[in-house]
Amino acid sequence: MPTFTFDAQVTSAHFESSGAAFALGDGTVRFEDRTFDAVHDGAILCAVVHPSGDGLVTGGDDGRVIWSRKGDAGVLATAKGQWIDSIDASAETKLIAFSAGKTLSVIDATDAGFRRDFQHERTVSGVAFDPKGRRIAASTYGGAWLWYARIAEQKPSKLAWAGSHTGVAFSPDGAFIVTTMQDAQLHGWRLKDAKNMRMGGYPSKVRSVGFMSRGRLLATSGAQGAVLWPFDSSNGPMGREASEIGFNDTTLVNLVASANPHSRLAAGLADGRVWVADPAGQGLNFIKADKGSPIIALAMSPDATRVAWADEDGQAGVVDL
Repeated sequence: MPTFTFDAQVTSAHFESSGAAFALGDGTVRFEDRTFDAVHDGAILCAVVHPSGDGLVTGGDDGRVIWSRKGDAGVLATAKGQWIDSIDASAETKLIAFSAGKTLSVIDATDAGFRRDFQHERTVSGVAFDPKGRRIAASTYGGAWLWYARIAEQKPSKLAWAGSHTGVAFSPDGAFIVTTMQDAQLHGWRLKDAKNMRMGGYPSKVRSVGFMSRGRLLATSGAQGAVLWPFDSSNGPMGREASEIGFNDTTLVNLVASANPHSRLAAGLADGRVWVADPAGQGLNFIKADKGSPIIALAMSPDATRVAWADEDGQAGVVDL
């Protein structure tokens, strides 16, 4: 198991084509083979795997969006005087979406001249492409806005729900949108009729979500175990109860990581441990059994065979399952 000690806090972990990669608060991207790129003048605030699968696209508090590969980094876009708060990419359409303040911007990894900027009434907190990479959901105060990625002049579809929405995700079939919220709950909408889905009961704020098991389950953090919501019908979780795996009343699940369509789930705990489980199986496999600082970054490889983690003190590891 490769292990690392970083001298800055890890902001996120990912798997790109060559292996694990970590984005750090000192503006660097560190790769599993211990090569690194110093890319931002300040902290990396968000990152996503490039649409090609090669390297990371990162957003920083220096207002730049940068494509970082091993030994090579280039600026893709800028937002002068603003932080890049959230980012997503589509392997299907090769588009990259990012937010800075109230603006959602879209660029094309294959066309340096393409850019669309979409304005919102309030700050955009999260962005997500639909499965086909054609529409983008943006979470903001009061709900989520939906945009067509390539159309310059348009009015967004608005999905309203009171409160501060902090992140957003599409279901793998494109039928539902789910947002995390500033208070301890999720909210969702069925897109065909904008039907609301309230998903509450959490003891703490939900920091991460991930669809798994061919989109039939949505796993989330925010409780003493990993919470699993059913999405195996046209109604999603409406009128149904969530289940929970890995319950431990002495700690909380900080982060979850999955790799749809696989059924394997990883969870990073507030007590520094990391486990992997299959909801249909028995028991937890602790891939980091020693307690320590809270887990603050977690990723699962696309084939669900590897997990990368990092804790609050800069310790990190990559585990073969």
